[in-house]
Amino acid sequence: MNNKEILINGLKELNIDADESLFYKFETYKELLLEWNKKINLTAIEDEKEIYIKHFIDSLSCFTTQYIKNGDSVIDVGTGAGFPGVPFKIYKEDLKLTLLDSLNKRINFLKEVCTNLKLKDVEFVHGRAEDFGQNPDYREKYDIATARAVANLAVLLEYCVPFIKVGGHFICLKGPSADEEMKDSQKAIQTLGMEFVEKINIKLPYTDINHVILVFKKIKNTPKKYPRKAGKPSKEPIK
Repeated sequence: MNNKEILINGLKELNIDADESLFYKFETYKELLLEWNKKINLTAIEDEKEIYIKHFIDSLSCFTTQYIKNGDSVIDVGTGAGFPGVPFKIYKEDLKLTLLDSLNKRINFLKEVCTNLKLKDVEFVHGRAEDFGQNPDYREKYDIATARAVANLAVLLEYCVPFIKVGGHFICLKGPSADEEMKDSQKAIQTLGMEFVEKINIKLPYTDINHVILVFKKIKNTPKKYPRKAGKPSKEPIK
């Protein structure tokens, strides 16, 4: 199977519509990712087919949830090489996207990707979630916050929830430890003003990998003390 078949058929398996024009955008993204990866560490995955499956299709699996609406404002916290935020934007171009990352080299890469793909309405923020979550220009301004980071769920919630407006959602991609992390995050969910909505099991096409999408809804404002100062959420998660 070639890359185009992997993308289009893989998304079909997840009941997500895709066409040829979408493929060409992802092909450009893949080329830039591999080119920049020689200079800076963006991804450990360098096989083209694996990039399509484990980065592109995995990111787009969030569209099985129906929570991401046309025109929504979305912030991808700790976006890294742009996952899942840039695939979101490629798939639904009218999203207003903010990509937040603490490493400026990654931000420069993301700017080049979005310029090449002619993606409009993208804001690039170089900084830490703990700082920008307290910034009135960003705090409680977004319909959706998302993250595909490896941090524990309780820590991720503190990073992401302050950005979400009341009524908005946090959509989080997790691996096999999701249930255990959910148990450990009950205090954080409640403290930060969220409620758990649902867990969606995703079998990643062409693999034996099972991923989980966790969806939370913001039901009240996050107390002003959160997020705490840089380093504190990871050292002392809300318990």
